[in-house]
Amino acid sequence: MRRAPAGVRFPHMLDDMRTGLKSAMKQRDRVAVAALRSALAAVDNAGAVPVDDTAEAGTGNAHVAGSVGLGAGETARRHLTDADVRAVVAAEVRERNSAAEEYERLGQTETAERLRAEAEVLNRHLAG
Repeated sequence: MRRAPAGVRFPHMLDDMRTGLKSAMKQRDRVAVAALRSALAAVDNAGAVPVDDTAEAGTGNAHVAGSVGLGAGETARRHLTDADVRAVVAAEVRERNSAAEEYERLGQTETAERLRAEAEVLNRHLAG
């Protein structure tokens, strides 16, 4: 789990989603666990800065292990606001609903129902 740098707080919604994930894991709620893990990964990816934006001139190294030491391989991340997080989660909901429609059209109702259930889990966090 990624921790906020000193003095920086994660958006409130992320805290709620992480708490929800822990609860879902304890309850063995596979649908909620899948939805929340996926959404948290999408939010984490949204905070990634493209490699070209973080590279400094003259710091390139031909060796993969060119940087050593704790945290040497880490890169800067964008700070996401609650609005940014909400936008990413809303996109995850839309993606699941769209995929559910497609699976329904193909006659795969179980998969469609699971995707709709995942979308509902995320919608509850959007509403909270």
